[in-house]
Amino acid sequence: MARTAAATAARDVRRDAFIEAATRLIQVKGYQQMSVQDVLDETDASRGALYHYFDSKGALLDAVGERMVDAAMAEARAAVDAPGLAAPARLEALFRGIARWKGERTDLMLQLLRTWMDDDNALMRDKFRRGLVPRLVPLLTRIVEQGKTEGSFEAGDPEATAHVLVSYVQGANEKATELFFARQTGTVTFEEVERIFAAYTIAFERILGVPQGTLSLGDPEALRYWFDSPIPLTQEVS
Repeated sequence: MARTAAATAARDVRRDAFIEAATRLIQVKGYQQMSVQDVLDETDASRGALYHYFDSKGALLDAVGERMVDAAMAEARAAVDAPGLAAPARLEALFRGIARWKGERTDLMLQLLRTWMDDDNALMRDKFRRGLVPRLVPLLTRIVEQGKTEGSFEAGDPEATAHVLVSYVQGANEKATELFFARQTGTVTFEEVERIFAAYTIAFERILGVPQGTLSLGDPEALRYWFDSPIPLTQEVS
């Protein structure tokens, strides 16, 4: 039994090493420029060792994406678990925690944006959408339950409401990517971006049954950083 547990732990460490190496390489070189050989050189591993865990470069990218979602959700969960917060403040803390996590990894986020909308990554986008549901629904369910208990939310069934909110989050994420590229080409203004994200906040407020202006789900500083003076995707990042 001990030997089996040790072997499993060793496999997990080896798999994690490949994911961490790929994440570093994507941040420095970009996904398209990163080769399987780059990952092998970074980890001093054989091709067979890598393919024992990942059957393709795309599968490795999937694992990087899953790791990022897990890490962002861990930061969000810490915000949800913070003591003494009313439900509206807890909901705001959840989304600001996710925004803060992204803001601390600007280089990686930019590199991923370069490939996110490629047709080759359609499967990863779908996996990301589906992977967000089991991670985010329980957190939002807890917040809605608290809001109903304390009387700050007038929503329906907490879990069903959480599923609806997640669908809005997914839509907002996709819209954010679309708007980022639109800002690159100058086809939308920053004021238009602000209005669109404000509309998502109003939608959240209506679903939760709170007066307009109750919630502040966006991070104004992050919004301005990403959309007011957009960083060209052709820019080299370190």
